Amino acid sequence: MTQWTIGAVFDTIAAAVPDRLMTVCGTRRRTFGEAALRTRRFANFLADKGFGVHTPRAELDRWECGQDRVALLMRNDQYLDVMLGCLKGRVVPVNINTYYTAREVRDLLAYIQPRGIVYHRSFGEVVAEAAPEGVELLISVDDGSDAPELDGAIAFEDAVAAGAPEPVIETEPDDLVMLCTGGTTGRPKGVLWRQSDLYVSSMNGADHESADLLRDLTNWTGQVWFAVSPLSHAAGIMTACAGLLVGQTIVLYDDRRKFDAHRALEIVEREKVGLMTIVGDAYAAPLVRALREKEYDLTSLLAIGSGGAATNPVYKRELLELIPHAYVVEGYGSSETGGMAFGRSTKGAEVDTFTPGPGATAVSQDRSRFLEPGDAEIGWAARVGRVPLGYLADREATERTFPEIDGKRMAIPGDRATVDADGTLRLLGRDALVVNTGGEKVFVEEVEEVLRAHPDIGDALVVGRPSMKWGQEVVALVCRGLADGITETALQQSCRTELAGYKVPKAVIFVPEIKRLGNGKPDYRWALQYAVDAAKADADIEEIGAG
Repeated sequence: MTQWTIGAVFDTIAAAVPDRLMTVCGTRRRTFGEAALRTRRFANFLADKGFGVHTPRAELDRWECGQDRVALLMRNDQYLDVMLGCLKGRVVPVNINTYYTAREVRDLLAYIQPRGIVYHRSFGEVVAEAAPEGVELLISVDDGSDAPELDGAIAFEDAVAAGAPEPVIETEPDDLVMLCTGGTTGRPKGVLWRQSDLYVSSMNGADHESADLLRDLTNWTGQVWFAVSPLSHAAGIMTACAGLLVGQTIVLYDDRRKFDAHRALEIVEREKVGLMTIVGDAYAAPLVRALREKEYDLTSLLAIGSGGAATNPVYKRELLELIPHAYVVEGYGSSETGGMAFGRSTKGAEVDTFTPGPGATAVSQDRSRFLEPGDAEIGWAARVGRVPLGYLADREATERTFPEIDGKRMAIPGDRATVDADGTLRLLGRDALVVNTGGEKVFVEEVEEVLRAHPDIGDALVVGRPSMKWGQEVVALVCRGLADGITETALQQSCRTELAGYKVPKAVIFVPEIKRLGNGKPDYRWALQYAVDAAKADADIEEIGAG
């Protein structure tokens, strides 16, 4: 079998359909042929600067990287051009969350240790404050900002122009991609993937025997995919490349402005989008509201894909009612596994489990065996086969998350799961978010689902707050919907009709909005701190009253 690098696949596709529209972002429209040349020039520019491989993969441990890294602090526009250029130059592009503060960027860059940073010009101030010593190359991408250029920075267009159109740099399947985790419950980590493994696991790839098979794919593709979520996150990268590497046209949301559901639906209508991919409730909720406010011609839209965060069953049902000819595909995966399981729902036939893809499985609590269909044990979701090598510079976490069972290396990212009798996976939530209250375990997503289904609730997060009595207590942060009259007592009573008593929130805190990360995932660190601060404030008030 022939293993492929991402750059080689892209160049093969581009050679087959050079005039096909590759990306649309705002007013920028670029063909596959144009992008193939630009990314080759950028790859040669980096090579001329001495960037590339310095230690062969065979001489390294799984948590080590022998290639130069370039950090990408970028919005969607031209992100794929920069990323592909790095990969074709045997340089590792590293995604940086554009919502991070300068302090968070500085900490992450100190961990990544990049030789270069590519950034949209409006992030120049953050880069100036956060760039560590040792960064040799700053490349600024024009985003229409009035921000001044940093001293010593080179414009991306100048870098592309300076790179030679030839040669094509020979790449290897062992060349790496690094995906930084979102850091929902802790510090982000850099997940190290062999390019060949990531292509097969998450980008519609295979070990093609010849380029002819890739070229043949383009005869059946050319549809329009709308990747709404930002490319600065793993889910966005995987989604966009899954379409790109079979010859689909990828529409990217111009994220210089915040997400606007009406604008997104206008894009679907104008570009005749066939597939739109989103990240859970952060996108589903406003899309439902927008569809109820205005009619759009969505006859081209056949599917809505959601992944990276849970989608409220209420919103899923409403999307299917409002776009009855379409179906909703919920994907389960992570930076550590790639896309590994999917659930497809149509109007009147919603599903709440996930059909495993190749290598997707679940293992027992003690990680000693694979769970069989119908097994009652709550275990861990896992993937076998084409999985990452490990976490950059972290041997302990690498060996914990990517262990061997029965001689097979796998990825166990920390999500709890069971296997239904029909073999589908039932996801219960991230283990780091399980609340241990009085010896009972509560999966916060189960409680959140009940809360969000309430007609008077717009959004909710559930956390485990420290408790002298219970060890941890279940606390809900709730954003009211259109109704203002819902009370803490009424919500708790509603939960009792659906949940065991120990799962019912001990406290309900009403907040103006639920804070989410830039990729649409809930910000549980914020939620926990808010809940802890609220408890301290209540204690202070009681103390004052007692005094």
